[in-house]
Amino acid sequence: MMNFIDKYIMPFANKLGNNRHLLAIRDALVGMIAITMIGSLAVLLNNLGSVPGIGKPYQNLMISIFGETWTTLGGDIWWGTLAFMTIFAVFGISHKLAKSYGDDGFEAMLVAAASFFVLIPQVGNVTITPEGGEAVTGGAWGFISWNYFSATALFTGIVVAIAATEIFVRLAKVKKLEIKLPDGVPPAVARAFAKLLPGMATIFIMGLFGLILRKFISSGAYLNDWLNTVLVTPLTGAVDSLPFAILIVGLVHGFWMIGLHGPNILGGITTPLMTKLGQENLNMYAQGVKDLSEYNVLSGAFLDAFVYLGGSGATLGLIVAMFIAGRKRNKQLLALGTPPGIFQINEPILFGLPIVLNPIWFIPFILGPILMTVTAYLAISLGLVHPVVADIPWVTPAIIGGLLATGGHISGAVLAAVNLAISFVVYLPFVIAQGKMDAKKIKAAENKTDTLNM
Repeated sequence: MMNFIDKYIMPFANKLGNNRHLLAIRDALVGMIAITMIGSLAVLLNNLGSVPGIGKPYQNLMISIFGETWTTLGGDIWWGTLAFMTIFAVFGISHKLAKSYGDDGFEAMLVAAASFFVLIPQVGNVTITPEGGEAVTGGAWGFISWNYFSATALFTGIVVAIAATEIFVRLAKVKKLEIKLPDGVPPAVARAFAKLLPGMATIFIMGLFGLILRKFISSGAYLNDWLNTVLVTPLTGAVDSLPFAILIVGLVHGFWMIGLHGPNILGGITTPLMTKLGQENLNMYAQGVKDLSEYNVLSGAFLDAFVYLGGSGATLGLIVAMFIAGRKRNKQLLALGTPPGIFQINEPILFGLPIVLNPIWFIPFILGPILMTVTAYLAISLGLVHPVVADIPWVTPAIIGGLLATGGHISGAVLAAVNLAISFVVYLPFVIAQGKMDAKKIKAAENKTDTLNM
């Protein structure tokens, strides 16, 4: 089994985990955490008034402090953060990708952003209602929907950032396109002119591509609209499904079992998809959508709130099981692993027990999270639990994370608690079995020692 893993799985996993494009996507989106967190928090605070039980008192409190327009601040923060999420992603991805090629990344991210703007429509539909007349809808130059800048266009932003950066970096290495200035010119100016022609050429190429797309391929649709029609909508539909959720959770924990960081390897693929679905939920929540069936299930912080309780493998349930059935045997490990485990950090448990490369723990480490994924997905899809509508830090403690991720709804905390109980039940028999095995080893060692002394 290990030979098969070493020969066929490890090379693929390492190649996937070290792919510069996936790493750039992951690192850029992680680097945006301050933007997404404050934007999500603003939407959450603005909408707590609709949460049963606390809505009216909370709303009255906010009005008494900030006045009738108390939601203005939250709205402004949302507009400056989540409404322009794709723009931030284009800058970040391009910068990270260019640096992976040895470029400083500054000119690359500006060129990538310009390329993105080149590929969005210049005319938007505007509805005007004259006084005393009927509403008239027509095209107006410069009125562009914010949907072209928010997470709705995130996939397009990723594609454009990668394509533009790849073109720019390659053209920047062509010596004949480099403009050299005299030695007395300031270094910053010299660097800018050295990349002048590659930058101009990249933007021209991206603009030409957009024109060809509209004229001959997409029937006039711009890149984002065309990608949404042929790729993004079908893809996100497949992502927000129970089979995909089980597949991702199974792969993440399968990688961990052979010593590879599963979330890091798959993060470049799953993070942008789930972020997009999460931002769609957040936008609907901000607009006051009450029909829970309209929301995505596998979105945003779904896994952090309901599956990764204590970290990958839901090892908080294992910690509880060890406190009950193996406290004396695992005293030092519990002292080392419990505090970080509360905050979803479980490397002390993964490598201290150990779980990684240990066949004894293979079944509970993978089975538990899959059962929790099924439970959480069905609970939300059936309307028993409010969907995830807020981003939370991955270090948010279990149960509290479920409460915050669902916009303060108690159903989220209950679901997290139920999943924690599932994790505990799955791990407990294996903790007991491990204890019996350890006891046999100790007894065998003592008998061997007694035999030698005789």
